[in-house]
Amino acid sequence: MTLLHGWGHHPVIEAHTETREDLSLASEHAVLSRGLGRAYGDAALTPRSDTGTVSVTTRANRVLSFDAQTGFLRAEAGLSLSDLAHTYLPRGFFTPVSPGTQYVTLGGMVAADIHGKNHHVDGTFGRHVRQLTMRVGDGRVLTVSRDQEPELFAATLGGMGLTGHILDVEVQLAAVPSPWLVEESERFGSTAAVFDALNAASESWPMTVAWIDTSIGGPAAGRGIVVKGRWATPQEAPEHPPGRQRSIRVPPIFPSGVMNRATIRGLNTLWYRKHPRRPVHRVVSPGHMFWQLDLATEWYRGYGKRGFTQYQCIMPRDLGVYERFLALFRGLGGSSFVTVFKDCGEAGEGLLSFPMRGTSLALDIPITTVEAATAMVRELNAFVIDHGGRVYLAKDAFTTAGDLRRMYPQIDAFQAVRARFDPEQRIRSALGKRLLPRQEVKATAVARGL
Repeated sequence: MTLLHGWGHHPVIEAHTETREDLSLASEHAVLSRGLGRAYGDAALTPRSDTGTVSVTTRANRVLSFDAQTGFLRAEAGLSLSDLAHTYLPRGFFTPVSPGTQYVTLGGMVAADIHGKNHHVDGTFGRHVRQLTMRVGDGRVLTVSRDQEPELFAATLGGMGLTGHILDVEVQLAAVPSPWLVEESERFGSTAAVFDALNAASESWPMTVAWIDTSIGGPAAGRGIVVKGRWATPQEAPEHPPGRQRSIRVPPIFPSGVMNRATIRGLNTLWYRKHPRRPVHRVVSPGHMFWQLDLATEWYRGYGKRGFTQYQCIMPRDLGVYERFLALFRGLGGSSFVTVFKDCGEAGEGLLSFPMRGTSLALDIPITTVEAATAMVRELNAFVIDHGGRVYLAKDAFTTAGDLRRMYPQIDAFQAVRARFDPEQRIRSALGKRLLPRQEVKATAVARGL
C-alpha cells in the first residue's frame, strides 16, 4: 500500500501500486495506469477504499522505433518527456507540444491531451499521435488509431485514462533547427494591455503565454508579462547544446497557510518588478521556455499539508468576460501566484479534450478548507458555464458531474465508448467516480443499445 496524491496534494489516498517493465502484464489486473503523478487533482488516483491495483508505468520507458526521415517515434507509455528531450533534441527533434513540466509520460500526455504555448498553431498533443496500443477494460489488447477503432481513439485523447491502459504511443516529433529558442518578453500594466499584447503576439509568433497578477485591484489589476517565442536558427543559437535543467528541492517544512493573500501579493509584486521596464530579447533553453515550474522540484509543498487546487478554464476570447471573471475571483477571496493566460486555437478531436478556440486561464488556489475550495470552484464554474467555457480535467479536483455535463457536450458519446469497451467498468479512478458515476455509464449503454 502506498500513499498517493496528485500534484496539488489533494486528495491523498492509500492504494495498491505495482511498477513493472512489462505494461502488457501489469495492466492485466490493474484498474488504472499512473505515470509521474503530475495531474493536479484525482485523475491518477483510485477511488477511496478501492482495493484495485494502480499500474505505475515509469519503468516501461523504452523507445521501440524511431524514423529520422519522418520523425515518427514509437515508445512505451512510461517514457518521460524529460528523457525524450534529452535523447532527441540533440538530433534535431522535439515533442510537438509541451506542457509546463517535463516530468510527464507519453501515456499521460495522451490521457490529458496536453496543450502548450503553441496551441494556436499546432493544436494538442493528440493531433500528432498516429497510433496507440491499449488494453481495454474487457481485457483485449487493441491497436487504436483514426482508422482502427476511431471512436476509442477519440475518447482516449483527453479521456483521463478511463478508456483503458495505454501501453505504447506512436507520435510524430517536430523537427527543430536548433536546441535553443528565441524569447521576447514585455511587461504591461493592466489586464487590457496584457490581453491585447497576447492576442497580437499570437498573430505572428508560434509560442505565446502571459503571466498576470491577480492579487491587486484598481487600474493595475491583471498587470503582467507577455512572453513569445520561436525556435532559434543555427546562426542565432549558441554553439554548445543546453544541458539538463537543474532544480532545487523544496523541503517538506511549509505549514498550511504560508501561501495566503499577503504572501502571494508580495510574490506577485516581486515577479512583476523583476522584469525590466523595457522589452527583453534573448536566446533561452527549452527548460526556460517550457518548464520554469520545474526549477523547484515538489514545489507543491509550499502550499502545506492541505495542498492547493489549480483551476484552469477556457472561455471565448473576450476581454470583458475575463475582467469580470478575475473580479469574481478576487471577490471570492482568491489570490494566485502561478496565473497564466494562453491563446488557444481550434478544439482537438478528443471527446473530452480541453482546449477550444478562446483564451485559457490557470489559477492556483490554496486550500484553506475543502468546503471553501468547493464553494469557490462552484461559483467559478457557474460563471464559466454561463460564458460557454469549460475546465481542464487534468487540473480539477472539485467540479461536479452536473457541471461537467454542461461543459462537455460530447459526454454521452464518451460514456458510450466506455460502456462498449469496458462494460464492467474495470478501469476506474477517483475522478471517474466523482464526475462519471457508474449508473450513468449503464444508462448510456442501455440508451445506445450496447
